[in-house]
Amino acid sequence: MNVGNERSHSMELWNSTLENAFILVGILNGSGSPEVVCATITVLYMLALTSNALLLLVITVEVQLHVPMYLLLGQLSLMDLLFTSVVTPKALADFLRRENTISFGGCALQMFLALTMGGAEDLLLAFMAYDRYVAICHPLKYMTLMSPRVCWLMVATSWTLASLSALVYTVYTMHYPFCRAQKIRHLLCEILPLLKLACADTSRYELMVYVMGVTFLIPSLAAVLASYTLILFTVLHMPSNEGRKKALVTCSSHLTVVGMFYGAATFMYVLPSSFHSPKQDNIISVFYTIVTPALNPLIYSLRNKEVMGALRRVLGKYMLLAHSTL
Repeated sequence: MNVGNERSHSMELWNSTLENAFILVGILNGSGSPEVVCATITVLYMLALTSNALLLLVITVEVQLHVPMYLLLGQLSLMDLLFTSVVTPKALADFLRRENTISFGGCALQMFLALTMGGAEDLLLAFMAYDRYVAICHPLKYMTLMSPRVCWLMVATSWTLASLSALVYTVYTMHYPFCRAQKIRHLLCEILPLLKLACADTSRYELMVYVMGVTFLIPSLAAVLASYTLILFTVLHMPSNEGRKKALVTCSSHLTVVGMFYGAATFMYVLPSSFHSPKQDNIISVFYTIVTPALNPLIYSLRNKEVMGALRRVLGKYMLLAHSTL
């Protein structure tokens, strides 16, 4: 009878969870100057949209950029564009409407999409590091080791593994009954803030999230560090100063992006929960969902002569086309 009562109670909790909505209490609601924060986030979001869309357009239109390095960079821009769009518009709209609710289904969808983008970017950054390693350390084998087929396989692997992992995490996280005050003290629906609302023992699952976070992040980070260590040794032995400078500029841009992404991801998913606080987690979530997507295309393009040249050509063509139609 006790087992039956427990099951009935669990079903009641599950049904009430499905019917109710969560309340997202993010950084806009907890800050001392919410209007200023809102304006800053709006500017960063518009910058992320514009810069990533422009970079995608240039890479798609310009035939000279149809090489593995820029194909992977285009995918990174697409991921950043989608990642920030999953979170930012809702956060801004909720603040302006003074309504912070999100449905059970909406929360699950947001978690799935955010985990997919984050996981795909994690893998893609490792593949981008390998691409630079082959280009600099084995230039004669580059077109063989980084053929279009290999490049698209890397892209497909990033999206597929990330989406499968995100699906498992989302389904398992959302299967818990949530019986406490349903206020998620976070910018978006993520695993650890949501588990704090569960009325079941989640300690084993939290440990699994920690272990899987380490398993997912550390190999990619190790691959990036190994690639750039080998690149550094090769660059230091280059006879040409021009070649050395070009290699260092390209790699420093990538390392800046890698540092920002893995720093935030490590804080959220690798550090034990005792190191976390809602305020810190909110700041970190703003960093990797809004700040990083806005900065990534600028870091890659402003110091890249090929991208800047292609951007000027594309904008020139569109301005001529617009002028001729008037």
